[in-house]
Amino acid sequence: MKNHKADEKKAKKDEALDCVCGPEAQAAAAAAGDAEMQGKQSEDYYNQLLRLQADFENYRKRIDKEKPEWVKLGKAEILARLLPLYDLLLAAHSHVNGAKEGGNSDDVLKGLEMIFKEFSKVFEAEGIRPMEPVGKPYDPMAGEILGVVDGTEENDGLVTEELQKGFYYGDKILRPARVKIAKKKAVSAPQPQQKPAEEGQ
Repeated sequence: MKNHKADEKKAKKDEALDCVCGPEAQAAAAAAGDAEMQGKQSEDYYNQLLRLQADFENYRKRIDKEKPEWVKLGKAEILARLLPLYDLLLAAHSHVNGAKEGGNSDDVLKGLEMIFKEFSKVFEAEGIRPMEPVGKPYDPMAGEILGVVDGTEENDGLVTEELQKGFYYGDKILRPARVKIAKKKAVSAPQPQQKPAEEGQ
């Protein structure tokens, strides 16, 4: 009789445990765990999204800031290609100006003057200005020495002639000038006279 009651009690206890820890309860616990994990994963994705959005905003701001610089560089490249044409016109201008004997050379000279004025307008509008190195101390950052002439105390180290014009683009050097500079000759120290060797030594 006692055994029967103990078995009945055990069966009720097992039934109660099955109710608490049965397949449904285990599935519910697993679902709750999955929901918690999904919630954490969603939070991670949200944080990643916020970081990506911040990175994109920073990238956009940087591009907006750098865009004018890229436009300037593009313009500088185009304008640099115009400079050889300017050099040719400048050389033609010098030749025509030097040979004014012909009757129609004045018309050619006027035409060239007009071309130079147009170039000057374009350059000025784009922020290009010519260097004026002649008579100033040589600047190695803005010029390239192609020749040296004999100088004096007064003009030592000064630019005497501009062989190819240099240009600034805003504050930057678009093309350095090619120049000749004056260099004073170094005075050689007098040589000490050697005494003639005495005879008999």
